[in-house]
Amino acid sequence: MRKRMIQIFGFLISSLGWVFVLCTMAMDFWRITQLGGQGGSFIIKVAWYWSNLWKDCFTDSTAVTNCRDFPVLWSVTAYIQGVRGLLMCGLTLGFFAVVLCFIGMDCTYIGGGKKTKNKLLLAGSVFHVAGGVSDIAAYCLYINRIARTTFAANVGPGVLRYDLGTPIFLGLVGCFLIILGAVFYAVTVFRVICPKSQVVYAYGGGTYMDPRSRGRTLYTGYYRPSGQYASYMGSGRSNSSKISKLSQTTPTKYSERDAFV
Repeated sequence: MRKRMIQIFGFLISSLGWVFVLCTMAMDFWRITQLGGQGGSFIIKVAWYWSNLWKDCFTDSTAVTNCRDFPVLWSVTAYIQGVRGLLMCGLTLGFFAVVLCFIGMDCTYIGGGKKTKNKLLLAGSVFHVAGGVSDIAAYCLYINRIARTTFAANVGPGVLRYDLGTPIFLGLVGCFLIILGAVFYAVTVFRVICPKSQVVYAYGGGTYMDPRSRGRTLYTGYYRPSGQYASYMGSGRSNSSKISKLSQTTPTKYSERDAFV
């Protein structure tokens, strides 16, 4: 029950973060600056210049907005193309991650057996992390471009110093939620990556090995038969001879404790 609740919580968080990033693609005011306050007045603003990934706009004090759409793809500024490409890549990976995680959760009845669903959930969490990193790279590229102009010592004539807008912060929050949801997914399937240590049980002179633990370093355990099986197990040999035979038939490593028995 606890595993299902963690997976549902991770699904909601990661999906919400994906929606946040998707919404920023269509939002305005990625960067904004304002001109005004002549004569010492900072109350009445004369004009606002703002832009997003698709257009540059100018809004005057009468709330009239004039916009200029960016030209065709191959003539857009290089960093705008990079931001668009990284966000598209991150959203695509996030979409496949949402589908894989939905199929791989324990509360759904599609996707096959438990082992297959765990693999799907693990793949979905990896896709979420990759998509979140791609989205973060896009926002950081945009922020770097604005910061280089804003904090430059000297700028050319007609170059405006922009501030960061709301979509940047909303997108960063969305990236954090995506990666956090992926962590919740990975916690529930942690045993798929790092399974528990398996044990080899010895019954008298023979051994039993769990088939899932073959090829791994194992720890040997011993089984002491009860008294009712003494007539069957007893053969007149000493305990040292039994241990010697067990060491010859068990193709596994002993722990330090067993070495001194």
